[in-house]
Amino acid sequence: MTDERWPGEWMRGVLSLCVLRVVADGPTYGYAIAARLGEAGLGSVKGGTLYPILTRLEAEGLVSSSWEAGDGGPGRKFFTLTGNGAEALRERSEQWQVFTERAAGLLSTPSLPV
Repeated sequence: MTDERWPGEWMRGVLSLCVLRVVADGPTYGYAIAARLGEAGLGSVKGGTLYPILTRLEAEGLVSSSWEAGDGGPGRKFFTLTGNGAEALRERSEQWQVFTERAAGLLSTPSLPV
């Protein structure tokens, strides 16, 4: 299902949380984050979507960034989870779990006859 296209509103609802989760694994850069999201089955996430999320997460103090020299190429901006980011990831992940369980419960109930 790697070619799955998810509805945009679903992606908007969970993408920031998924980006935080990827960054939690250690310092990483935009292309690697997008690749990891794709490998997880979330589809192709373009830079025009990803970088505004990273900028917002940095403005909220949930990630920090630093430039590192590239191996024979241009430097890369690496993102690292902050302490506040780790706490936000834990809280938001718990909230997302409850939310998706409730939505799944509602969606799995038999529909009434029309």
